[in-house]
Amino acid sequence: MRLRNVYRLGLKELVSLRYDPVLVLLMIYAFTIAIIAPAKGVRLELENASVGVVDEDRSVLSQRIIDTLRGPFFKPPRLIGLDAVDAGMDAGRYTFTLDIPPRFQADVLEGRRPAIQVNVDATAMAQAGAGARFIESAVDAEVRAFLLGYREEPPQPAPAVIRLAFNPNGESAWFLAVMQVVNMSTLLGIVLTGAALIREREHGTIEHLLVMPLTAAEIMLAKVWANALVILLAATLSMFLVVRGFLGVPMAGSVTLFLAGLALYLFSLTAIGILLATLARSMPQFGLLSIPVFLIMYMLSGANTPLDAMPELLQRIMLVSPTTHFVAFAQAVAFRGAGFAIVWPHLAATAGIGAVAFVAALARFRRTLSLSHL
Repeated sequence: MRLRNVYRLGLKELVSLRYDPVLVLLMIYAFTIAIIAPAKGVRLELENASVGVVDEDRSVLSQRIIDTLRGPFFKPPRLIGLDAVDAGMDAGRYTFTLDIPPRFQADVLEGRRPAIQVNVDATAMAQAGAGARFIESAVDAEVRAFLLGYREEPPQPAPAVIRLAFNPNGESAWFLAVMQVVNMSTLLGIVLTGAALIREREHGTIEHLLVMPLTAAEIMLAKVWANALVILLAATLSMFLVVRGFLGVPMAGSVTLFLAGLALYLFSLTAIGILLATLARSMPQFGLLSIPVFLIMYMLSGANTPLDAMPELLQRIMLVSPTTHFVAFAQAVAFRGAGFAIVWPHLAATAGIGAVAFVAALARFRRTLSLSHL
């Protein structure tokens, strides 16, 4: 194998990518809008939740309870009739509805412990749990303040002091922005390399390569380094200009270490992309094959749900995916400021899986070339 051949074939890949406007636009979109939109638009914390209130008491206490439901946690509460509760919840107009019963204030003053019904649309998973707890504590505090005539914190024999590490304000944009860089790198690492191989086959240029003094390893390595380099450069610009610059997300650890790990991760992804391309016979087949692979790799990697929360068997299965190890590496470096001494096992696992995928893809690629030659 000659490195000069690998270098020149890689330059050919870069030129081919340059004249493919669809893939260029896809990369620009993936590392700009696809990162900004979720970071700015998706909220995992309680914010601007819609509330409908049935005030059957119309007392001073009921109005004070309604006034506690204010922004930025809730939108201004809407007073509705009792017959509009089910219709509003079914139509998705309200995430929460409160039904304050008649004689609520009078029953509180008489010590009868009346109940307020709180209906929660649990399909809004990001807000349902936090919102229900907030409403419960707000109602309890307002009733106590009404009875005592002043606000008083109840004595706690063993108070819990909560300190939020790595993200003190609980801003979901910090998490989503970095994970979207990982998400887009995963998608493009598979798609770009596989599409490059499929494009060679569909345009007939694979036959040109077969008559040259080139080996399968040279052709494959050229596609790996060229496509990985493009994605790495795009991800680097996105980290500095979009994530840190536009979104203002800090990087707790070393950006250099993060990008070095990303380069190693892209080696694994490009090998997987070539392996999938050797299994498909056309671009539509490759697209249909790569989508479920990408979704399973990313959705079950621990990026959205902690890996420990998954069934134990599924955890063990996902250890063969490089995305699982890279997500753990990225979260440790980006959020917790971990150094190489802590994250090297994840890097070693990513490299080992990438080597296995490369060998498997090379074997399949050689077989594909031999069949094409025949």
